[in-house]
Amino acid sequence: MLEVRNICKSYGKGGLWNPQPKPVLHNVSFGIPAGATVGLVGESGSGKSTLSRIVLGLERPDSGTVLLEGQAVPLWLRGNPGRMSVVFQDYTTSVNPGYSVRSIIREPLLACGRGTGSDKAVLALMDRVGLAPNLADRLPHEVSGGQLQRVCIARAIATAPRFVVFDEAISSLDVSVQTRVLELLRELKGNMTYFFIAHDLQAVTYLCDDILFMHQGRIVEQAAGSGLAGVSHPYAQKLVSSAILFRSAWNG
Repeated sequence: MLEVRNICKSYGKGGLWNPQPKPVLHNVSFGIPAGATVGLVGESGSGKSTLSRIVLGLERPDSGTVLLEGQAVPLWLRGNPGRMSVVFQDYTTSVNPGYSVRSIIREPLLACGRGTGSDKAVLALMDRVGLAPNLADRLPHEVSGGQLQRVCIARAIATAPRFVVFDEAISSLDVSVQTRVLELLRELKGNMTYFFIAHDLQAVTYLCDDILFMHQGRIVEQAAGSGLAGVSHPYAQKLVSSAILFRSAWNG
């Protein structure tokens, strides 16, 4: 489904106070098969968000290619409107504050021509993500954070996408809400391909078939979600050990 080949990216063009561009991504390569759920984990500043923007076609790499089903992302998007979606971390700024829940979910249906955006279609999407019908006419500030992120998820799946990027999509939620949203994403998946980006290894392990570890702009390890005990890179080992310690402390 997705092929990322030798992506490099730097910021800054140099100058008196910043003579050298700052490298952010270094020859990043990986693939995601159709129907898979692949996670990308790494600390803040590791290059995850930059890679996400490049995969989404929102930013160009300095070198390298990103292909969706064998096509360059811009070309694929033109031929497949509505078939790629994204759920961002900041659900408060990724929606129009003047739109009702109904209008937020309806918007991609109308924009991509995937149906009429009827009330029936909107309410069906709300039901899929566990939102009560009486929330349809509320504004974003009138629902909880967990409810608003569910609105964003409903919007993301409205056009029956084949590929969905979750860019730190649960990071701003309370832990109890995170768990419910992860369970929801599992239930909704069907035939969609997920690219799940987070700094929390436990969340990534819960949802993903395979996990990519990013450190200082490089993919330093790739492992099956069920085989993390065998990771070899020191950074990946550190994250796995921290997750095990946290789980042990949490369980008492």
